[in-house]
Formats: sequence, structure tokens, C-alpha cells
Amino acid sequence: MAVTLGLLLAASAPAAAGDGSRILGVWATGSEGGRVEIYRCGEALCGKIVDATRLRANPDLRDVRNPDRSLRNRKLKGLVVLRGFTGGPAEWQGGPVYDPESGDGAAKGYLTLRRDGKLEVKGCKAAIFCRTKVWTRVR
Repeated sequence: MAVTLGLLLAASAPAAAGDGSRILGVWATGSEGGRVEIYRCGEALCGKIVDATRLRANPDLRDVRNPDRSLRNRKLKGLVVLRGFTGGPAEWQGGPVYDPESGDGAAKGYLTLRRDGKLEVKGCKAAIFCRTKVWTRVR
């Protein structure tokens, strides 16, 4: 019985490492005092804005730079900026990725947990038009 339990635990360890738990939490985006929380959304990972310097001054800020006029009235606080990321334990793929500072969105995104504990967030419109930011864990 103990051997069977040990084998089951050993077999499930890689799946647990790849479940995204290593990147769950709050990350500093490095601009505008931004903070994004990465959380589970179904079988994938998503990220939403939880704080920013301008949000502390005005919690009612809206997504005014969105190219889609019908979305410009959305509140920035709680806005989902990362959707549908799967993979792990050090790299995830998903999308879309949205940057409310510029109103720019990317269809495909990549998250890479670096050895130094920082998170590379890369958004690509096409395979050659990509932008990368490095986030730092807050908690």
C-alpha cells in the first residue's frame, strides 16, 4: 500500500509542477506602479490588474486607450490582461495579452519564469512583432 501511494505521488509531481502554481500571485509590471494578479481561470491561468499608481489616485479609471470604442468604459481595476495560459513549469503560452497603457493587444502571449524568479511576459501580434516586459513577484 505504501509503495503504491509513493508511486502515485511520484507520478503526480510533474503535473503539479506544471499547473502554474509557481507563477500564481501578484507581480509588479515595472511601469506606472502596476500590479497584476495571476490566478487560475478554469484549466488555464489568467491575469488581472489589481493596483497601479494612477488607480490609487483614481480607482474609477477606465480603459480609455482601447481601440474598440465599445470597451473604453471598462474599469482598469480588475481588468483581465492575460487569458488562457497553459503549460509550465517554466513556460506558458496563451492569449490574448492586453496592455491598457497603450491600448495595444497581442493575439499570442508567452510567460517565462526565469531562474532569477522574474517573469518575462511577451506578447506577439505575429511571430515577428513581439514586445517583452519583465515582471517582479510582489507576493
